[in-house]
Amino acid sequence: MTTLAILPVKGFGRAKQRLRERVPDGPRAGLAEAMVRDVLRALAACDGLHGVIVVTAEPVAAAVAREAGGEVVHDPAESGQSDAVALGVRRARARGAARVLAVPGDCPALDPAELDELLASPEEVVIVPDRHGTGTNALLLSPPDAIAPSFGPDSRARHEAAARASGRPWAVRTVATLGMDADTPDDLAALEASGRLGPRTLETLDRLAPR
Repeated sequence: MTTLAILPVKGFGRAKQRLRERVPDGPRAGLAEAMVRDVLRALAACDGLHGVIVVTAEPVAAAVAREAGGEVVHDPAESGQSDAVALGVRRARARGAARVLAVPGDCPALDPAELDELLASPEEVVIVPDRHGTGTNALLLSPPDAIAPSFGPDSRARHEAAARASGRPWAVRTVATLGMDADTPDDLAALEASGRLGPRTLETLDRLAPR
């Protein structure tokens, strides 16, 4: 089964606004880039994936994606994660993919082995919640348009409702390193405490506040 990852990436200058009290504007763009690099590194090491589609209007992210062997879909509107994932789904379907894994660009602790376990799931819709249990950090969809993405606050409940309405086999699966994102200073602290940060993100944070 051909499975493609979809990685939506917001422009680095607009990314991670809620981290302002921890990371200043300029370095915050660098942190966003570092996290995307670590996520792409993890995706490339995942045996069950056959390619990555990066949906972005950020030139640096596009260049990084191409360096990593990914395909870039331009996202001129940057109207949100759900719309970006929908763009990626359309490209995945055009490429004949049987399944997609939509993942965020701010999970720099991502473990390829945990991703491969997730990809072994037999259900057609798999929802991966964030560490708080109310949001959604990933969707595994077979076919790629099995349900419409609806990310944002309380998205887990919306995705569960959509999965039930679809009539397809579905499940919620917790993936430790995929549940840890970096939306807030508390999230970033939890990532640092995990001891599992990717090398680019760790290097960037060390430059901001040497350990």
